[in-house]
Amino acid sequence: MSIEVKDVMGRVAIVVLENAPFTDIVATMKRYAVGAVTVIDADRRPVGVVSGDDPLLKETRDQAAGVTAVQLMTSPAVTVTPGTAVRDAARLMHGERVKQLPVIDPVTGRIVGTLHQRDVLRILTRPVPELEADIRTVLPEALSIAIDQGVVTIGGRVQRSSQAIAVVEAVRAVEGVVDVVNEVSTEQDDLLIVPPLP
Repeated sequence: MSIEVKDVMGRVAIVVLENAPFTDIVATMKRYAVGAVTVIDADRRPVGVVSGDDPLLKETRDQAAGVTAVQLMTSPAVTVTPGTAVRDAARLMHGERVKQLPVIDPVTGRIVGTLHQRDVLRILTRPVPELEADIRTVLPEALSIAIDQGVVTIGGRVQRSSQAIAVVEAVRAVEGVVDVVNEVSTEQDDLLIVPPLP
């Protein structure tokens, strides 16, 4: 069973309104010791994110006077829902190069929490014996596995190529598996596509 964002997310979201001045944004980030804040509209819907890495936040207060969240934010906000798989959220974080994601209600679009990188890492860095036990539940006994930092190498032999693909996909779906190396050999390639007759 896949672990979902709702199982690990923080139920509190550190946010600022679109019209929040620069000084309030910096004060909020310092007060809550966060590297980014979600910018919300009047209906509590995320519209962007202001990160401490934003070049404008590195300006002096005098130079940033009058600047608001809407001028500083990266938009649109990249979000997930409570039902998003943690694995998918991790891939999104990696692809977007962010360390936190606003979690929104799938119906209203309102912010309901925050998923932090540390929450994701806690799930994806599982102890090898625990990970191996979960993999063994989806793996035929005749196949071998080796695990190195979440990368699972599967070895052995199955009858058909389609079986090997099914095994790889089943292992890939186990929470904590980062990648799968397929070293399974097959006796029959049942994946060949026969061209239609003229």
